[in-house]
Amino acid sequence: MKLSVVMPCYNEIGTIEAIVNKVLAVELPLDRELIIVDDCSTDGTREFLARYHDHKVIKVVYHQVNQGKGAALRTGFAHASGDIVLVQDADLEYDPAEYPKLLRPILEGKADVVYGSRFIGGEAHRVLYFWHSMMNKFLTTLSNMFTDLNLTDMEVCYKVFRKSVLDRITLEEDRFGFEPEVTAKVARLRCPIYEVGVSYYGRTYEEGKKIGWKDGLRAIYVILKYGLIYMFRR
Repeated sequence: MKLSVVMPCYNEIGTIEAIVNKVLAVELPLDRELIIVDDCSTDGTREFLARYHDHKVIKVVYHQVNQGKGAALRTGFAHASGDIVLVQDADLEYDPAEYPKLLRPILEGKADVVYGSRFIGGEAHRVLYFWHSMMNKFLTTLSNMFTDLNLTDMEVCYKVFRKSVLDRITLEEDRFGFEPEVTAKVARLRCPIYEVGVSYYGRTYEEGKKIGWKDGLRAIYVILKYGLIYMFRR
């Protein structure tokens, strides 16, 4: 089997080399590829990525205009050749050393989809914004109401899919609406989904955190949009 790690990237010159090295350093019992989708970075990230053009494991894809995380993930998924696809952010908030436990439910034949969770298990978490935490829990609860899942962290970066699952859905959201959209569409397939506790080293806005309150409002819209669509289709 082969793993495709898809990494959307926008203005991450301070972390891109470190996160790439961490991904390549993980020991796994399967082949892998790392697909980096640069979403029209302007801080030197784009130029830095040129060093990987002839790399045997890394594939770099460039957007000519900034489109958002969801659009970058769609591009990455389209280039993925692996049997399993894992989403990895480029900002060091999540630790690639946890790939083995994220992959285990799929490799053992128990799951088709695995979500990480920052709210279960005993892993380390940086203490940051109260209202971000409350919004995350609200969005997860609202999503669960429409999907009938019992996820604890719908907005988590770490999501792992069998490629055959991604091939059965059409994704449309360009920005952070990807998270509730893919959750709604995967839930509709009724495939087995597992959660695994992960650590989290969150960034402050001064350190480059990008998601804001407007993205929270968009997530509410996306949850309602796909939730109501599926309700009327029943």
